[in-house]
Amino acid sequence: MNEIARQTKAASCPICGKATDVAFKPFCAKRCSDIDLNRWLTGVYAVPVKDDEDEDGTRPADGDEGDRS
Repeated sequence: MNEIARQTKAASCPICGKATDVAFKPFCAKRCSDIDLNRWLTGVYAVPVKDDEDEDGTRPADGDEGDRS
């Protein structure tokens, strides 16, 4: 068996664990796809964000960024 065939058989739905369906890949059905979409839209899943720092490595204090005299 080649590498691609092994990966296809080993794929399972990340929501319920059943075998994936090509029409809803990587999910097994529209229901699991919708569950995943709802989790993203309601904030259950979130991409971590790192706060920006100035060039000197410190974060600007609130209100200091635009105060240049």
